[in-house]
This record gives sequence, structure tokens and C-alpha cells, in this order.
Amino acid sequence: MLPKIKTDTAPSSEEYIEQERQADYKSEFAYGIVYAMSGASEKHNLIVVNLITEIGRQFKKRPCKVYANDMKVRVKETNYVYPDVVALCGEAKFADNETDVLLNPTAVIEVLSESTTNYDRGKKFELYRRLESLQEYILIAQDSCYIEYHLKQGRQWLLTEFEDIQDRLILSGIGCELLLEDIYDKVLWNGSS
Repeated sequence: MLPKIKTDTAPSSEEYIEQERQADYKSEFAYGIVYAMSGASEKHNLIVVNLITEIGRQFKKRPCKVYANDMKVRVKETNYVYPDVVALCGEAKFADNETDVLLNPTAVIEVLSESTTNYDRGKKFELYRRLESLQEYILIAQDSCYIEYHLKQGRQWLLTEFEDIQDRLILSGIGCELLLEDIYDKVLWNGSS
């Protein structure tokens, strides 16, 4: 779980956004609690850059966009999170004219770390499932070749796991195909890539 920021009272969502837009660091606001965001490892950063590069390349000349980890996503009226990678096809809808709070992601990708794994699989995924627009939720391990792909089918979520570096991840919601070897390009585990 992410570290909580100690406050006397929980801020309103309006207070959180006002403070967040002026803050020197990022924090999420979920379930009435403000959570401090920590820095990311080299592996985490490489995976995020690889994802944005591959998805961005496949989005060229298509009505789709991919955003890095500075784009906030609002879930319902009171929860704000920062996905590692967020993508959408169609027109982006934002909370206001600042265009820094996305309302309608199609796919969300989180790179797992020791401190966020339980949160990303649990409470954060619970929040994401409340987004009507969300079709895909992808969790990517950084310390081994392992991906959990959740695809929305009606009111259910179907889980598919990938563990072979030669596997191909097909993101049907955004129309992309990603090779695991491209996702993990330059990521070293125990001295090998």
C-alpha cells in the first residue's frame, strides 16, 4: 500500500485538485485518503518508456492517444489516480479546461513494484472497474517476465496471464499488439535481459 499523507481532515476533491496542481510532488486521492507517490526504479521507467513508444507508434494516424504517468484519471467524482500508462481511442474527455484529469480511459497499465502490488491488484483495480469507458487493465511485473491482462467482457473481467518473453499481448480495446520482448527491452533480471 502507498504511504498516507497525514492530514487533520480529509480534503474535498476540489481541495485535493487545487493542492495537487501546485504541489512539487505527486499524490493520489482515493477513498478519502491522500497517498504520496514515490519515485520509480530504472526497470519501472524502462517498461513505461517501452510501452509508450510501442503504443504511440501503433496509434499514429489513428484517433487514439497514449499518456505517461503524469495524467491523472478521475474515478467517479472523488477519486484521482495516476496510472503508469493510460490510453484511449476516441475523443478525450477531461474534468475541466486544465486537461490534466482524464475521465474516459480505454486501457490502463500499471507497472508493479513491491510497495504498490497489493494496491494495484486490489483497491486501485476496484476503482478502475467503476470507469464505464475502461476495457482493459494490465499489470506488468518489473522483476520477472509476468503480465496480468484483464479484459472487460460485459459485466465480467477475464484474466489472462503471460510469462513467456516470446508471447504477444493483444490489446483489443485499443487495437494494439505488444511483444513481451519489446515491453521488457533493456530490462535486466539477474544480469540477463
